[in-house]
Amino acid sequence: MLITHVLDRGTLRVKIHRDLDITNRAAVALQIESLVAAHRPDQVVLELPTGVPGPATLSALARAQRMLRSLDVPFTVTGAEVHFPDARDQAPARLDSGARRRR
Repeated sequence: MLITHVLDRGTLRVKIHRDLDITNRAAVALQIESLVAAHRPDQVVLELPTGVPGPATLSALARAQRMLRSLDVPFTVTGAEVHFPDARDQAPARLDSGARRRR
């Protein structure tokens, strides 16, 4: 079982039990979408597995986020260690312009 859910007083709590991989990320995103369509919650809490989520888990989360925002359903993400680097750490690499360099 990849996810479980509980509906409590308008809040849909969805727990992802383990880090996802490429084979099950779409299924989890679709299950979350189906739960939201069936229950019409006031808000959603997405609980990720502890630790740093992998790319497939983040992909499923991004899909759920887009869907929830399009429906104007507020949501919260809990449980994971997600590091958002400072913008200064994300400076783009300097690109050389012009023709190829000669060696």
